[in-house]
Amino acid sequence: MALSAGLLTACAAVDSTVPPAGAPVATVTAEQTTWKNVPTQVLTAGGVDFAYRELGQPHGGTPVVFLGHLAAVLDNWDPRVMDGFAARHHLVAFDNRGVGASTGSPANTVEQMADDAITFIKAKGFQQVDLFGFSMGGMIAQEIALKEPQLVRKLILTGTGPAGGPGISTVAGVANLDLLRATFTGQDPKQYLFFTRTPGGIEAGKAFLNRLQERTAPRDKAIALGAYVAQLQALSAWGQKPPADLSLIRQPVLVANGSDDRMVPTRNSYDLAARLPHSELIVYPDAGHGGIFQYHEDFVPRALAFLAK
Repeated sequence: MALSAGLLTACAAVDSTVPPAGAPVATVTAEQTTWKNVPTQVLTAGGVDFAYRELGQPHGGTPVVFLGHLAAVLDNWDPRVMDGFAARHHLVAFDNRGVGASTGSPANTVEQMADDAITFIKAKGFQQVDLFGFSMGGMIAQEIALKEPQLVRKLILTGTGPAGGPGISTVAGVANLDLLRATFTGQDPKQYLFFTRTPGGIEAGKAFLNRLQERTAPRDKAIALGAYVAQLQALSAWGQKPPADLSLIRQPVLVANGSDDRMVPTRNSYDLAARLPHSELIVYPDAGHGGIFQYHEDFVPRALAFLAK
């Protein structure tokens, strides 16, 4: 348990105050707002107060809903990716139940996380959305598309894999190993978990971690240990689940990853692209789980072009 707590502390954002449900939120124009200063808001739905941030063009077509990775809260999204998408689109990212500043008991299955995301999306009044899922978020996105296909226009699945994919059920072991490596070297575990150990990967990791600190206040609450454990349970179950029939996902899908993903092995991305009828695949060289962050200058324009087709 000590290992999990240490990884939790290193991977999540610091605590801060989030406005209570119903509290007024300062209005900031789209021209003035970036990911590092956009206000955190609260939406109550299904008995949960969901903490979320909303950015970009309110009339920029289909909204893009971002679904995050293991142990992530709102402050774990790369500002370059969020600001890049917000230049063209209306985007929303939220903490699932029991995660970060959202209330409720944390879900311990991907299916329940998908149900909660559907509840949030409908409570926002969105008739249809594009889904951007990174890692665990990509698994949630697949479930949403299978559960309620009419709700989804397009999907971007990054650093993720299908149900029953190789290596997914052992994410906890990989994470704890890299926690030990980080502890002995005095580094953030994401330097090992998200990036390769080549000179290019190391420098990309440092730049990414610096970007995550651009927002100074108010920051999201750190994920609680119980929520982190619940997410590990969900990933283990997803990795042992029988494969789904992904041919049922008829929407266009962009799949992306790094060539050397240790958390969700890259062969899962190839499998996803092969099993999805209308998919495109990007695999970045000399990159790991966080390949889209390492190559954000290439990835964001390509993702925007995909959504614009």
